[in-house]
Amino acid sequence: MHPLLNTAVKAARHGGNLIVRYLDQVHRIEVEEKGRNDFVSEVDRAAEGAIIDVIEHAYPSHAILAEESGRKPGNDFEWIIDPLDGTTNFLHGYPQFSVSIAVRKGVQLEHAVVFDPLRNEMFTASKGSGAHLDERRIRVSRVLHLKDALVGTGFPFKALAHLDDWISMFREVLLHSSGIRRAGSAALDLAYVACGRFDGFWELGLSPWDMAAGCLLIQESGGLISDPDGRQDHLSSGDIVAGNPEIYPQLLQLIRSAIH
Repeated sequence: MHPLLNTAVKAARHGGNLIVRYLDQVHRIEVEEKGRNDFVSEVDRAAEGAIIDVIEHAYPSHAILAEESGRKPGNDFEWIIDPLDGTTNFLHGYPQFSVSIAVRKGVQLEHAVVFDPLRNEMFTASKGSGAHLDERRIRVSRVLHLKDALVGTGFPFKALAHLDDWISMFREVLLHSSGIRRAGSAALDLAYVACGRFDGFWELGLSPWDMAAGCLLIQESGGLISDPDGRQDHLSSGDIVAGNPEIYPQLLQLIRSAIH
């Protein structure tokens, strides 16, 4: 394992274990509302602090982009961190949340970790070295036709300007797929595309920390990603379509037809 990835795994496990320790104290956790339907808890901040401590101890000169504490300048290496993706799920005791960490050098994603602390599942990827779930190599699914595909999504609850477009997309995908699931952690949803649990995924209004690690997982497991216009601008735009090589173009075409 590359030293940077090893540090990312250590940091993710450190943050994830802290999150799990809070699970039986959910009713006592302090929560703030950053925006409509956008919450941050003391657990998010504590987990982010624990993750950053591990990273800064190993790589003090690296830059950091974290959901709660923002951007810390540094050299060409940048760590993109979501300490608790699925905060609302966590606060309700709903068992679907994760830690997401990616390492970017310049504009290129190099390493990625998505950790599900409840299932103890560690998804990892390094550019050019494939993607893994724990020690097992993972690949995207082999489903050929959208009518047979299970597709993940997320509601644009923080970007309601996208709601009408998303509803149109939802209708089309629902009519042409085997089913749609919305679980509430985009990082895990993307990891599920990478390991074949989902055949495709789309969402609007995400932030870089929601999807950076998941994007590399999908690319290294043989999948395809873009924004809804087919451009490689998803990390900037926040809008993403992903899937295996057969489902991605079908899903992309459907998504585009729903809004054009």
